[in-house]
Amino acid sequence: MSLLDVRDLEVTYPGGAAAVRGVDLTLAAGEKLGIAGESGCGKSTLALALLRLLPAGTRIGGQLLLDGEDVLTMKWGRVRAVRWAGASIVFQGAMHSLNAVHRVGDQIAEPILLHRRATSAAAKKRAGELLEQVGLPAARASAYPHELSGGQRQRVMIAMALACDPRLIVADEPTTALDVMIQAQILRLIEELVSEQDVGLVMISHDLAVLADTCDRLAVMYAGRVVEEGPARQVYEDARHPYGRALSGAFPRIGDPSSRFAPRGLPGDPPDPAAVPSGCAFHPRCPVALDLCAAQDQVLRAAEAGRWAACVHVGSDAGPGRRSGALGDEGPGGDGEPGRPEAAGTGPRTEGGAQAGSPVRGDGPAADAVPADAVPADDVPEDGATGHGPGAEEAEVRSRTA
Repeated sequence: MSLLDVRDLEVTYPGGAAAVRGVDLTLAAGEKLGIAGESGCGKSTLALALLRLLPAGTRIGGQLLLDGEDVLTMKWGRVRAVRWAGASIVFQGAMHSLNAVHRVGDQIAEPILLHRRATSAAAKKRAGELLEQVGLPAARASAYPHELSGGQRQRVMIAMALACDPRLIVADEPTTALDVMIQAQILRLIEELVSEQDVGLVMISHDLAVLADTCDRLAVMYAGRVVEEGPARQVYEDARHPYGRALSGAFPRIGDPSSRFAPRGLPGDPPDPAAVPSGCAFHPRCPVALDLCAAQDQVLRAAEAGRWAACVHVGSDAGPGRRSGALGDEGPGGDGEPGRPEAAGTGPRTEGGAQAGSPVRGDGPAADAVPADAVPADDVPEDGATGHGPGAEEAEVRSRTA
């Protein structure tokens, strides 16, 4: 069983903006999946959807299976039990994600107190151990966020993500605004932690070069869809989709004079999610578009073993029911047959409420952090009195995206 299995995920914000449109991805424990694309392609929405951190009123369809349990049909108590303990997220911008008026050690200790029911002394000790694990002295636990450098704050965020030993970590632009040397240190740290603790990593970035160097596989998103997928280094060096080639070509390569003296870019911007073009969404910007691209949508096609691209210029059509393969899993038909099992209750849901016309499945075996009664998203209380726990982050995300 895969650690994470995303099946036909669709996310539509209030107002009609379709930010994610039919994404299929899988991830096994100990593996690293990179997600790349320009701003506005749906990467961060996908990350927030994995832990149901989207604003109230957002419509979500498909399935998000974490260890076989559908996150989208969990009751709110079960969702809060899964956050931090089952899956955690490193948000963009550590300075904005940390609470400025609380010491970083207290912020790392809070999820340990809530989810592990530890004593204050034990949580404080564990916070110091986590700081040392990410390369900071335990004494820095008494510091406030503004007293740390950008790289140190990012290490604190990673320590918080590891606090409850989750099986999945989602890192949304973990090296944004950091200088090149600090970026390299953070990336090496993430790689070491994934390898040592056998956790799954979903890493989101604009930078294909960073993802190619860090991740095992790479998915390129455009207009809310995965348009190319395959081994990270192969996608970076030999992209099969025109958009993937454009992203890769935007980065000059050391030792390649042609890329240094004639850097390539991509004119235009990604489409408005509320008004996606007909046919292939990339055709207005595509240098090799055909007439049929404006009328016929392109699904992922098998380019070669373990690689897919949603382009008419690529090999045979993998079909709309291809396996949900970020990591080369076969479909339910076996023998390499593409496909995805149909599951009951995979229609659209509204965040803050259950899927229309379908029951909400019961909670799993783990103890809920709060009573398991479903409550509206806006009514979920914060996880700690200090206001810097998971519940506070959820509220902050809602306020930023509302």
